[in-house]
Amino acid sequence: MALTLLQKVQVCLFKAVMGVLFAVFRLFSPQRSVMSGKKLPPVSNPLLLLSATQLAKKIRRKEVSSVEVVQAYIDRIQEVNPLLNAVVKTGKKESFDLFDAALQEAAQVDKLIEEETGGEEVLEDRLPLLGVPLSVKECFALQGMPNTAGLLSRRGVTATVDTPSVALLKRAGAIPLGVTNTSELCMWCESHNHLYGITRNPYDLERTPGGSSGGEGSILGAAGAVIGVGSDIGGSIRMPCFFNGIFGHKTTPGVVSCENQYPPYSGRHEEYLSTGPMCRYAEDLLPLLNIMAGPKAHMLSLNMKVDLKKLRFFTIPHDGGSLMTYPVSKELIEIQRKVVERLEADLGVKVQEVRFPELCYSFQIWNTYMGLPDKEGKPPQAFAELLGEPGRPVRPLWELLKWMVGKSEHTMAAIGLALVEMSQGSKPSTSVIQQKDKLQKEVEELLGTDGVLLYPSHPRVAPKHHHPLFRPFDFAYTGIINILGLPITQCPLGLGEEGLPLGVQVIAGKLHDHLTLEVALYLEKTFGGWRDPGAN
Repeated sequence: MALTLLQKVQVCLFKAVMGVLFAVFRLFSPQRSVMSGKKLPPVSNPLLLLSATQLAKKIRRKEVSSVEVVQAYIDRIQEVNPLLNAVVKTGKKESFDLFDAALQEAAQVDKLIEEETGGEEVLEDRLPLLGVPLSVKECFALQGMPNTAGLLSRRGVTATVDTPSVALLKRAGAIPLGVTNTSELCMWCESHNHLYGITRNPYDLERTPGGSSGGEGSILGAAGAVIGVGSDIGGSIRMPCFFNGIFGHKTTPGVVSCENQYPPYSGRHEEYLSTGPMCRYAEDLLPLLNIMAGPKAHMLSLNMKVDLKKLRFFTIPHDGGSLMTYPVSKELIEIQRKVVERLEADLGVKVQEVRFPELCYSFQIWNTYMGLPDKEGKPPQAFAELLGEPGRPVRPLWELLKWMVGKSEHTMAAIGLALVEMSQGSKPSTSVIQQKDKLQKEVEELLGTDGVLLYPSHPRVAPKHHHPLFRPFDFAYTGIINILGLPITQCPLGLGEEGLPLGVQVIAGKLHDHLTLEVALYLEKTFGGWRDPGAN
């Protein structure tokens, strides 16, 4: 189905707006990087090289204390965070520091284990993450901690409750150490705002860790955290996991609660938004998801054994040549081909290459569906309104002029999104909706209950800071999966030519999250999983 004239005009307009913004940014921003030549130190404490599952077991068995583990992660955060700016807050005021509270809680954990008479199995069943450190994306409510989503006007806003997934992880024994940076209002692929500043990639400090869960991706990739919580409405878990060489899972929507995060969803966003686990080790994905899903965990059949040899595998090497996205790089095409070869050689399966022409319109589909009203006909809250809260909506053109003289409270990316929003039509395109319906039907029929699909995570490895302004729609490789409502696991596949992480998305049918999690275990074993950025 060809693009309509209106769609072609919108494509040109979108690219023109972002191209002009990137040119303005280059003109008015300093070009010299203060991080040039600097590098992360390698991991020196062996406790940082264990999964959360292994740490919890060692703590229960008294082979290591929770205090030792928590202190090891505090030390690592203090070592790497001055370079990364990933963990943006560990306390709500000078007299309250979450590090101190975490060490006190860890001491209580050690005392509990010492006094426990029911044995290790009882503790594992009741408190599977007992004594294990946790990092949390700042947009999630973590009691006593900031909950601003990087918005200057929300400075001073502190969460009074825990978001449900965080509450469940804490109830399972996890100990929060701090909150991590996001893009402004969690709607951009780089974690940068004027409240906390910019977060850096642990593999190359001059590159982005992605967004909006970029702070989580950065500190996890740097071994400053072992498990974390992210949210994803267009790739906000998967892009940071890809750029930072870690694992992340976008859950089937509606299973893990998305309540108590900012900004709140509106319109039909609940259908596309997922809360999910982020971690360095694949074996942690399933237990984390099982805990975070709470009473709905039974919907995912996470205890079902998976025989990879009995699954049907498919691969799509690129989106078919969209006008909106850049071509997938040769090294990412090649690493996905290597995954296909290993699957066929190791499992004796046949991986079928498939194509869906509708993927060319991934951005248009995502953009259209993000703007649809809810069942009561209420449209989603405008981005310009959110930027202006608690006051009046921002005026994007005026905000751009203010930015050029250093007076805006908002980033260039946020202003650009508000400008693009101004150019959108009020009525959804019928042809785009038809494209989505056709794609949905074809993909669901292909995957069924035993199909797994490989798809590129992004057209390229982690870009340099602010360069996504010139390539704003490359996230369509992740965003389209949100609109289709499918579960998907982001898996690292080693490092590429520039020493930056490679990876692939693994997709399954709705509520078949357990299939992609099993494939993640296989890919970690086969390709080596996470790599210490300080050792490369």
